Amino acid sequence: MASVYFDHNATTALDSIVLEAMLPWMQTQSGNPTSRHSYGRRSRDAIEHARAQVAEACGAYSSQVVFTSCGTEANNFAVKGIVGIKPAVTAQQILTSAIEHPCVTRPALAIQPLGYVSRHIAVDANGKVNLEQLKSQLVKSTGLVSVMLANNETGVIQNIASIADVVRNAGAFMHTDAVQGLGKIELNFADLNVHAMTVSSHKIHGPQGAAALILDKRVDIQPLLHGGGQEKGLRSGTENVAAIVGFGAACELAIANQKHFAAHTQALREQFEQGLKSLNVTIFGNQASRLPNTSFFAIDGIEGETLVMALDRKGYAVASGSACSSDSTKPSHVLLAMGVHADIARGAVRVSFGAGNTSAQVTDFLATLSNEILRLKQLTSIAA
Repeated sequence: MASVYFDHNATTALDSIVLEAMLPWMQTQSGNPTSRHSYGRRSRDAIEHARAQVAEACGAYSSQVVFTSCGTEANNFAVKGIVGIKPAVTAQQILTSAIEHPCVTRPALAIQPLGYVSRHIAVDANGKVNLEQLKSQLVKSTGLVSVMLANNETGVIQNIASIADVVRNAGAFMHTDAVQGLGKIELNFADLNVHAMTVSSHKIHGPQGAAALILDKRVDIQPLLHGGGQEKGLRSGTENVAAIVGFGAACELAIANQKHFAAHTQALREQFEQGLKSLNVTIFGNQASRLPNTSFFAIDGIEGETLVMALDRKGYAVASGSACSSDSTKPSHVLLAMGVHADIARGAVRVSFGAGNTSAQVTDFLATLSNEILRLKQLTSIAA
């Protein structure tokens, strides 16, 4: 039985070109990037080349790229580092959208004992931020607003530039988690008009263990890690040269392939969702602009986790939501924020296509999905 991977929003396979770029730094090249000898200088040059590649992919300057170990660290860095420059002599407010990833919402909650107050911005039925509510919540004490560029579950894309205009006019800092956008849609830090933006390597066929926070150079930010002063004192710790080199190579490939990726995966999604119509499913966020590769749907009366496991046994890897919270039995917080009933939300399944997926795979998957839905409904009927 062939195995088909339809979970590219969770992580992606390492591209062979990326691996080739990394191998010297894993096998033959050595030298701490802060060392003054030739080995260290070569490592430093490799990091700076990668920094330029990441900056190019993000529409930023190299000097704005701060490398981190993962998107979670970059998001924590943004939330804790930016508001941390303002002593909470009065209650400082942090606003995050109700559909943010836990690595944004939990840091905001974690610093509440220090005098900060974390509140959510509501979204509508399509998962879009309610701008009018945001405006009403932007009180003088607001220190930071964080809204993700594209949701990891629904794929719904926010108008970050418009949100950032509102936030900046209120005198607050604006951060966006753009981890899902990189490589799938055009991404330009300057055009988004944010103060900080998170991107990650393993979502674009780069290695796990590398990410970056893109920073407006005028933003003062406090480091999370103190030590040897790497990354201009913003992120101490010996750099993971191989992973950073791989991240840079993956970014270069992502730029070159982005238009083809978007056209190819959108065609697969349209084929897939056309096939879903006969299965009487609910598709979430399909009335809004979405990532081209993402479809999030539910079948009434079938638990999402049950269907995911059934499909896995048939050789198809899909997800019931965010990979980072897949151990939770609770309904998707994203869908609940969109006003979806908890019973329907429990049935949610995410399919996220990649460049290597094919139309034939989608056709076969739809047939398998139909059979598994019928089988599970029959089992449910017998159990009742």
